[in-house]
Amino acid sequence: MPKKTGAAVLSAVIPGLGQMYNRQWLKGLAFLLTGMAWFYFMIHGLTGHLRGLITLGELPSRMVKVGKMTRMVEGDHSIFMMINGLMALLALLLYCGFYLLNIRDAFMVGAARARQEPIRSFGQSLKYMGRRHFAYLVLAIPLTAIVFLTILPLVFSVLLAFTNYADPILPPANLVDWVGFGNFKKMLSLDVWSSTFVGILTWTLCWAVIATVTTYIGGVLVAVLIHQPRVRFKKLWRTLLIVPFAIPNMISLLVMRNMFNNQFGPVNKYLGMIGLNGLPWLTDPFWAKVTVILANMWIGIPVTMILAFGVLTTIPRDLYEAAEVDGAGSAHKFRMITLPMVLFATAPILIMQFAGNINSFNVIYLMTNGEPVNPHYQYAGDTDLLVTWLYKLALNQSQYSFASVIGIIIFLLVATFSIWSYRRTRSYKEEDMIT
Repeated sequence: MPKKTGAAVLSAVIPGLGQMYNRQWLKGLAFLLTGMAWFYFMIHGLTGHLRGLITLGELPSRMVKVGKMTRMVEGDHSIFMMINGLMALLALLLYCGFYLLNIRDAFMVGAARARQEPIRSFGQSLKYMGRRHFAYLVLAIPLTAIVFLTILPLVFSVLLAFTNYADPILPPANLVDWVGFGNFKKMLSLDVWSSTFVGILTWTLCWAVIATVTTYIGGVLVAVLIHQPRVRFKKLWRTLLIVPFAIPNMISLLVMRNMFNNQFGPVNKYLGMIGLNGLPWLTDPFWAKVTVILANMWIGIPVTMILAFGVLTTIPRDLYEAAEVDGAGSAHKFRMITLPMVLFATAPILIMQFAGNINSFNVIYLMTNGEPVNPHYQYAGDTDLLVTWLYKLALNQSQYSFASVIGIIIFLLVATFSIWSYRRTRSYKEEDMIT
């Protein structure tokens, strides 16, 4: 049997044997100890955790009578078993990577021996790895943080959508079971859930489009107006208009909520002073939606204005002078020069703003809390977005599985639109000039 094949076979049977066969004793010992440690932990816990991920528990907490007294006996906690099972699954995947690396290393060193090339010692191998794969070694720390702080919680939240983890089925008193796509079917088939989902999804998309368009167009127009040569005190205007962006959103939104209050808000009082009737800004479904759009414009226009200012300063003045020689007016110059240049530079930001508006929690929650209440909706109001409905389902109603379904839908919406639209922008295609 060739040396490279024999070493690979031995490492496949027991990690480290192939390295020892290649006379790399310290490396072989390190691989062997790692494999033995994995085998020990696999027997003493990982197998049980993986089984718990499949079953989610078999024995719930219960009251047991001992003599004349009754006491609580703790049973299986389905959620903890799911988390432990995910950790065990991650450990299994890591070991699979180590196992394949062990076989590949034995094969490559065996091939080098067959070519009669010098074999590196353990110290030389460490130095070579540090020199050749230094970037990967440095990235290992943030990668580990991403796995445990981002990927695992994301996978956990996705798995909840396929369980019946919702009030009244809550551990440890009750065991959670896998239900497959049952929650998705309920969301789309049951009248109360489907009507709520369709209504909130429609308003979420309308809100995202209107909020993005109003803030973007408003910010660009304000920046263009201030950028005009005839406008004086440009720094003062820019400073005044950036103030809403500098103030924390929570303060601005709570102040605006009191301003638009139907009973004692100053907006209705000012309308009464000029002979107009006050409007139900926060209690009528239509006017409540208008109110949150106005509030979003107040805090969103300065952001676009700042971006537009940066682009406007980079547009060559020669373009405007050439357009003036050809007899172009202000509107024509804006449509043919300013707007294309701004769109080219800010298209990715515009996509991010649209995705952010789909998940715009602060504006809706602080202004209206999703109200006014809609009697035809399940745990939601007329101004609720998918993200605020998710919040209410999870924290107020303990409907964790349905909240997870909403989270998956939000992710699919945002990811699909963002990837599709960004790949179609000219800035993504790296156009050097606008034609």
